[in-house]
Amino acid sequence: MRKRFLRILSWSFLCLLLLLVGLVIYVNIVARTHPPLPAQPESLLIERKELANGVYTLGNNWFRKSETGLFELYVEGRPFERGVANGRLTKELVQYQETVFTQQLHKLVPSDFYLTLLKYFVGWFNRDLEESVPEEYRQEILGVSQSASAEFDTIAPAYQRILNYHAAHDIGHALQNMSLVGCTSFAVWSGKSEDSTLLVARNFDFFVGDEFARDKIIAFYRPSDGYKFMMVTFGGMTGVLSGMNDQGLTVTINAAKSDIPSASATPVSLVAREILQYASTIDEAYAIAAKRHMFVSESFLIGSAKDKSAAILEKTPDALGRVDPTGDFIICTNHFQSKTLGDTELNRDHMKTSASLYRWERVQALLGHEDKISVSKAIHILRDQKGLGDVNIGMGNEKSINQLIAHHAVVFQPEKLRVWVSTPPWQLGRFVCYDLNNVFNRKPTDGLEIYESSLTIRADSFLLTKSFRDFMKFEPYRFPFLPHDGLHPDSLVTWNPESYLSYMLAGDACFSKKEFIVAKSYYTKGLTKEIATTQEREHMEKRLKECETKIK
Repeated sequence: MRKRFLRILSWSFLCLLLLLVGLVIYVNIVARTHPPLPAQPESLLIERKELANGVYTLGNNWFRKSETGLFELYVEGRPFERGVANGRLTKELVQYQETVFTQQLHKLVPSDFYLTLLKYFVGWFNRDLEESVPEEYRQEILGVSQSASAEFDTIAPAYQRILNYHAAHDIGHALQNMSLVGCTSFAVWSGKSEDSTLLVARNFDFFVGDEFARDKIIAFYRPSDGYKFMMVTFGGMTGVLSGMNDQGLTVTINAAKSDIPSASATPVSLVAREILQYASTIDEAYAIAAKRHMFVSESFLIGSAKDKSAAILEKTPDALGRVDPTGDFIICTNHFQSKTLGDTELNRDHMKTSASLYRWERVQALLGHEDKISVSKAIHILRDQKGLGDVNIGMGNEKSINQLIAHHAVVFQPEKLRVWVSTPPWQLGRFVCYDLNNVFNRKPTDGLEIYESSLTIRADSFLLTKSFRDFMKFEPYRFPFLPHDGLHPDSLVTWNPESYLSYMLAGDACFSKKEFIVAKSYYTKGLTKEIATTQEREHMEKRLKECETKIK
């Protein structure tokens, strides 16, 4: 009987093993991406040159680092050749971004076993990704991938990796509840604008680690088809997060609450890229958004010099809504506002449980404090850290417009083709101005700066304060999912005394050590502060009850 049982167990184990092996083989086959044939293979014969003054060139394309710390890139031509130029000029940054992205992934998922599972999940999830990306952008990504590091070929071939990275933003904000994405943007014009022209401002709050946000590229594109444009990006990224074209059309993206998708479609950043490259009005942007299928929900704030106003396009995998202004300003955070999508159960729940509505109301209040908004006042709003009623809600609170997490912040003047881009840290450094009329009419081979130095907005004075120095001590511990080696609960509270997060993290540290009386005091105090999300409030309330039970 025992032998029969062992025989059945052995056969069952063997069948399970064969099924797993078959599944891995199947996923590898269906998830394998086949790169397109290079449309302009002669581009591969051109090598970059480094000029004496530190400027790299490749044909008519160039790349340099500004004295501001921002990198500047100019590329032109057909899709594959401009992708090759982009990749070769920024080769070190392409490889650096992949390295820090992979390192951050290891911090979030330290288990090699779960990383392997994640690899197969992403491969399966993105099995149809290539079919959802226009041929033009597949060619450009193929060109960039020629400069990717061979170090990560064990994960996937270079083209497949770079293509998949363009969907990382979508997968991240669809599958996680760790508040890595929480952007704020707004636009003013006519009577609300200081000079009556359109002004668009945004914080891009997307966290994949401080090192990932270190090297920002201000890229200027002159494509063979479509409009010239600029965008704020990083090594290897051809999609758009924030950008403006030479028609004065701007695109910025804000994540919205999504159901968990079953398969990938066109990445948000590539939909934004297509809008930026081929639209000159809000209606044209709407038409492009309507023809693309996305697998997550997103808001696109579209500013238009031709329309002299702005609108929000709200897109889900199943629907497209539009928010047109009723006055001379519009605000976009992370919830939907249109008649089409604003009243769904998912959106209503998101408005109740997240920080999005709170930030929207804070922007509205700050806009109401000012009769006219100038570039400097717009930047002041982007840097605001207070809560409703000007209350101190602690540094780094997700309910703040400035969460001290921004990858970048930008202010556009579309009718003048000017853009101001933040320098580190976050949006606290100086904002430097680029005039597209000037940038596209020169080559900086003389080593001179291409930004408009006379229009620079100075750094935030907050950088000179003790509060900033204290926050820099607090910052390494702010995310519960990162390592907390050397964490001292009392220090967290000292560094950031008005933040609920200080008390939550301190309470969690004591709770893990079974110091329930001390943990209770931290949770009790934390619950009196302005808490960003319902999820975090419920976490502290649950832990507080557990502490009270343990103490008894």
